[in-house]
Amino acid sequence: MSAKNFITMEKPSIKPKNPNFSSGPCSKRPGWSIDVLKNTPIGRSHRHKVCKEKLNEVIIKSKKILQLPDGYHVGIMTGSNTGALEAALWSLLGCKGVDVLAWENFGKDWVIDILEQLKIKDVNSYVTDYGILPDLTKVNFKNDVVFTWNGTTAGVRIPNGDWIPEDREGLTICDATSGIFAMDIDYSKLDVITWSWQKVLGAEAAHGMIALSPRAVQRLESHVPPWPIPKLFRLASKKKLIKGIFEGGTINTPSMICVEDGLDALNWVESVGGTKELVNISNRNLKIVEDWIEKSNIFKFMCEDKNIRSATSITVLIKDEWFVKFNEEDQRGVLKKLFSVLEKEGVANDINGYPKAPPSIRIWGGSTVQNNDMKALLPWIDWAYNSVKNNA
Repeated sequence: MSAKNFITMEKPSIKPKNPNFSSGPCSKRPGWSIDVLKNTPIGRSHRHKVCKEKLNEVIIKSKKILQLPDGYHVGIMTGSNTGALEAALWSLLGCKGVDVLAWENFGKDWVIDILEQLKIKDVNSYVTDYGILPDLTKVNFKNDVVFTWNGTTAGVRIPNGDWIPEDREGLTICDATSGIFAMDIDYSKLDVITWSWQKVLGAEAAHGMIALSPRAVQRLESHVPPWPIPKLFRLASKKKLIKGIFEGGTINTPSMICVEDGLDALNWVESVGGTKELVNISNRNLKIVEDWIEKSNIFKFMCEDKNIRSATSITVLIKDEWFVKFNEEDQRGVLKKLFSVLEKEGVANDINGYPKAPPSIRIWGGSTVQNNDMKALLPWIDWAYNSVKNNA
């Protein structure tokens, strides 16, 4: 690796106050400390009155903050967003064909589940490469439709819900985990919404959330899938919604420490003005990166279309000729050195792209990342890249 005509850059002097830019678990809220967990009701059953009240408080606050439509049921699930989405697939699918959309790794996981695990025969899969959204006009809403709102590993998001008809016959099942709380979403267009506490809220991992529209509940109470459903995924029993799930009676034992942290995150959202302010923070983070990219001759977005570019999982490629001439393995080697430099400087942790995605930099722009920290980070990326190039 020879770097010719290299220009030495001056080392930046200002560092982010918080170097955590991971895409999950994401950075804690500003001002967070371990003391927020001191009132956790530990050492007792989650069925205890105090614990169940806290679990139900998470449900009530989540529904209120998100302003979900009347009649939607919200519950806490095991296994983070993955567990919540799997519960929806296993419990709801099977009576209609399925249209499934994927443009990054997690969306492709749902394609595999539908085709290879549930073995549904009537499936239309719309799968595109990283950075490109499938053609939404091709979706058949007579079928159930499964998709992610924000492609966490590709930096691509659904622009809005206009493509989803009000009079759809099938259910819309949406993995919303890295978009919800940080993006404007028309929830009335979604019959199933899943997310986790570890993304935009910056709370602890392991637990997920699920919201069901009245149409989804009606499906649960009229349809029994042809396959056996694991206990952790059961949302109904004998064609009756398991109401306890949506009142704080989780299927599996939750961590009350995680619950306490989740409540702290939700209280923080209320304190800053609700999801409107969280959307603003995230959009400003994206604008900061866009301004940087516009002036750069080294970096570009994985998602070229500004209208569908994620404001949370901001994913960047290197276009510099010195870098692109290498094969993928060597490119990943360069990036590994860049990430190491940034981590040793105490500037950025966990901004490596997803392992199955093209060699890339992924910067979390969600609402727990302060705008000043995003501004401080970007000159360091320039400096670190040129340092690695100079020493190659």
